[in-house]
Amino acid sequence: MGLSMRTNDSKSSVTSRKAIKKVLITQPQPEGIKSPYFDLAKKYNINIDFHPFIKVEGVPAKDFRKQKIDIPAYTAVIFTSRNAIDHFFRMCDEMKLNVSQDTKYFCITEAVALYLQKFILYRKRKVFYSADGTNKCLFDVINKHKDNERFIYPCSESFDSEITNWLKNNNCEYSTPVLYKIISNDVKEVVSREYDIICFFTPGGVKSLLENFPQYQQNGTKIAAFGPNTFKAVEEAGLVLDIKAPIPQAPSMVSALEKYLTDTKKK
Repeated sequence: MGLSMRTNDSKSSVTSRKAIKKVLITQPQPEGIKSPYFDLAKKYNINIDFHPFIKVEGVPAKDFRKQKIDIPAYTAVIFTSRNAIDHFFRMCDEMKLNVSQDTKYFCITEAVALYLQKFILYRKRKVFYSADGTNKCLFDVINKHKDNERFIYPCSESFDSEITNWLKNNNCEYSTPVLYKIISNDVKEVVSREYDIICFFTPGGVKSLLENFPQYQQNGTKIAAFGPNTFKAVEEAGLVLDIKAPIPQAPSMVSALEKYLTDTKKK
């Protein structure tokens, strides 16, 4: 079931036929009572429901050993998500592996890079990230440091082949350990509530929608997506992408939603 956040104010700030009333966030509800999503719901008198479209399951250490990848032998790590960071360090902990102080980290966004602070002394490590969240920008950063590096790209079974193709084409030594699996949740009952906006944060979320609804039609539902890889997944699914984040004017999903709501109100 989706978890709902609704205001008691009966006077909607948006009165047109295109008024947004119901928004679905395809992630778990934030813990506690403070969240910018709750502030947004109150400000615009809308319902915001939370329901994760995917669940992540870690690969057990015994299965990872079968991949025969020696993590400490690599000098650089590529991270494209927080899940990858969580499961990389989980595996290192379970297998009692020491990651060198000199290891370099290349991250798809600054937010992913900052998440490393949960596991490493950030200032004492060498951390780099894509300035605009695109693979192209990430490749430009890696290209400056790739000489004499051995790259490890922790991923799920459905890894980003664009990254591995670049590493291969640039003659980089690399491995792609599968450390976690992304499994689609049953969201049929949730999506059937007919939301005005559905917000996606990963390609896996888009995949989950299509697995639950192979013939899904938007029928006026606006699609929001976070990150270039999610943009790509939405477009490849044949859906119309209406709201993007991060962009210069909207660095977060909340700010992107607010911008859209404000623009809608003006029309």
